[in-house]
Amino acid sequence: MRKSQMKLETLVGDLYLEACEDGLSGIWFGPMGSPFEETPMLVRAARELAEYFAGERRDFSVPRAVSVGTPFQRRVWEELRRIPYGATISYAELAQRIGKPKAMRAVGSANGRNPVSIMVPCHRVVATGGGLGGYGGGLERKLKLLRLERAPGYAAAHEVRSLLEI
Repeated sequence: MRKSQMKLETLVGDLYLEACEDGLSGIWFGPMGSPFEETPMLVRAARELAEYFAGERRDFSVPRAVSVGTPFQRRVWEELRRIPYGATISYAELAQRIGKPKAMRAVGSANGRNPVSIMVPCHRVVATGGGLGGYGGGLERKLKLLRLERAPGYAAAHEVRSLLEI
């Protein structure tokens, strides 16, 4: 399957989008090695991400063509898509949601291997107690994404408000 990539400048730095004709296969913070080419799928993904960063989009419609990951990782990634814009949940809650309440570390590991970050919102998962936890793109990027999504008056189950006021 032929893949191509394009670079998109955003408020969290350069993103590298990778896609094939079936859909988006990756959003990375560094180049992946696929040839650079503006395909219709990449242009569509870039447009939706630009709308997201402009505050005009909360959900993404670009099809994903992710062929990596174990069944467990794919289950975690699917559950990440259910976290509403502006909300956060803990790793423990994510483990509970997928029916593996003791698998918090495995959930964290799967979260970190998410190939389509931002569109599959792994940045919305925080540590129990409100800490940021980890993020493959770095905690500064995670904090920027959470700040972008923070909706006034939104009462998330796990607030990270104290961290967002930094």
